[in-house]
Amino acid sequence: MSLATATEPARAFAAYLDLRPRLPEARFPQTWHPVGRLPDIAGMFDLVLLDAYGVLNVGETPIPGAADSIAALRAQGTSVMVVSNSAGYPKRRMMRRYARLGFDFTPDEVVTSREALLAELARARPRRWGVMLTANPEDTELEPYDIVYLGDDRAAYDDVEGFLLIGSDGWTESRQAHLEASLRRAPRPVLVGNPDLVAPREDGLSREPGHFAHRLRDATGIAPDFHGKPFRAIFDLALARYGGNGRARVLMVGDTLHTDILGGAHMGFATALVTGNGSLTGLDVGAAIAESGIVPDYVMVRI
Repeated sequence: MSLATATEPARAFAAYLDLRPRLPEARFPQTWHPVGRLPDIAGMFDLVLLDAYGVLNVGETPIPGAADSIAALRAQGTSVMVVSNSAGYPKRRMMRRYARLGFDFTPDEVVTSREALLAELARARPRRWGVMLTANPEDTELEPYDIVYLGDDRAAYDDVEGFLLIGSDGWTESRQAHLEASLRRAPRPVLVGNPDLVAPREDGLSREPGHFAHRLRDATGIAPDFHGKPFRAIFDLALARYGGNGRARVLMVGDTLHTDILGGAHMGFATALVTGNGSLTGLDVGAAIAESGIVPDYVMVRI
């Protein structure tokens, strides 16, 4: 059975609380302010960074009103970019999805944790990588690298020089056991293309590569290298692509306290938490903010 099955928001939130010491530090406002919709406050900012899952879409379903809000931001002169930890898909597939869901983003307006990971691979010394990802003939972005897609062959795990955790679809209990056992036998680098523990899908919260990365750290003591929110590489990539000066007028909008809000605050951005369709669905949002100590500037139900 696949390990990447749905989990409930309360359990996911508790897992994030346990992992807080491993995440970046940040300064937060003393209190948060409820707002109606994103266009009501976006005029105060030059650039709005948007999470995808839980903000724009839930799985393959657009969130009602999201595309209209993006159009309103553009009409008032606010730049928008997507900053997503969705690393399992090649960029071309993601752009087709956004178009199908009614969004008009250009490729330069979409920054992913996979792109942050690929930038790191381009800088790193060549090595053979074992990859947590379902092979797809359309996915050519990893072709420049020496990779092996990890499956049920235990020997393959020992034959590589490092691991890339990119997409968890199809990941199984036995594969996780092979990975942990191989790392205990011979410690090697582990790079994670998606730090999320969960992501909102139509049938609940799916378990993402970050979940399995922290699990292997607990089992082996090896600290993975994360590329994506809340860590800064993905934000630096977005800022470089945007080309604006300064960070005081940047707003990060997302549904997850420990990735979107923490990551934005770590960078010195203002932040807005979206509560209607994401990782906190069904929870007492005020209580979650208080318990986590991660305080957004604004809270809204939808953008």
